[in-house]
Amino acid sequence: MIIGVPREIKIGETRVSMTPSLCRRAVSLGARVLVEKSAGSSAGFLDAEYRAAGATLTSSAEKVWRSADLVLKVKEPLPAEYSLMQKGQALFTYLHLAAGAGLAKELCQRRILGIAYETVEGGDGSYPLLKPMSHIAGRLSIQIGAYFLQTQYGGSGVLLGGIPGTAPGHVVVVGAGNAGAHAVRMAAGIGARVTVLDLDMRKLENLDQEYRGKVITLMSNPANIEAEVAAADLLIGAVLIPAAKAPIVVTQKMVGQMRPGSTIVDIAIDQGGCIATIRPTSHKEPVYRHHGVIHYAVPNMPALVGRTSTIGLTQATEPYVAMIVQKGVERAIQEHPGLAAGVNTRDGHIINDEVVKAVGFDS
Repeated sequence: MIIGVPREIKIGETRVSMTPSLCRRAVSLGARVLVEKSAGSSAGFLDAEYRAAGATLTSSAEKVWRSADLVLKVKEPLPAEYSLMQKGQALFTYLHLAAGAGLAKELCQRRILGIAYETVEGGDGSYPLLKPMSHIAGRLSIQIGAYFLQTQYGGSGVLLGGIPGTAPGHVVVVGAGNAGAHAVRMAAGIGARVTVLDLDMRKLENLDQEYRGKVITLMSNPANIEAEVAAADLLIGAVLIPAAKAPIVVTQKMVGQMRPGSTIVDIAIDQGGCIATIRPTSHKEPVYRHHGVIHYAVPNMPALVGRTSTIGLTQATEPYVAMIVQKGVERAIQEHPGLAAGVNTRDGHIINDEVVKAVGFDS
């Protein structure tokens, strides 16, 4: 099996899909690994390290794509990469097709076996390849929000942790999954006043027990969301349904009631976002204003900490990559239900029901 590792080309992307350590493991199991030169440099992994691990370095992405049986990536292919995809090739990456109908159509037309990191399931029903990036995005959301709340960036000038004699900033987190829970942890850790909303009472009970009442937990309903959003200095959107388009839970009207200079960070932007006024931004132009409120919605937010993100991601993907190398893609999918759940496109069709609902077609 030939595994191809192209350099990521999304704006500001610093991650790489394979570390030298994972490369060494794949080679030891019998794979040939092709790595595009400088693919890992932004994450601190040098070409010499890949050579020492047994990889073959190539000078162009085209050589990687055209030679590989399995292309291993971090982010979904961009239009500039569509023509490089080979008919019948396997692709293992974050796909987020619910927010990418154009890519879904390309994968079908080129009969790509598209395995999405975000829908691979663990034995306990969790999403082990989504989890590390959710943790990072959740934690980063508070750093980013605190940064853009500063006056020189047009923010309201609120210090989230406050000081003695002043009220701390109010952080509202909508969604208490992996990303939301880690946003709560960071916000509480710096001393902010934190409110978290979710539909799942078990998640709220767990957070209430963990923080012993220091974090306010509320059921997610329109009345509670409207009241809390209006009072938020920093709003974190963290509502995510794997494979499905994120539901809009914060309306235009709610955003319009926020104080000017308040900030929104929508972690769910990969799946379309859960804030009505949100649209994707980039590391080059990360924010815009709407209703006087700062909006941040960078789909590849974890690229801000490329080395940590790369290590976290590849530690999670390694067992699956090793399995694919040892058994081949088809047999690995047949024998591992969790990996099979990651298959979004096959033989010219979309086979994930939530993606079909989101994009409106299946082939």
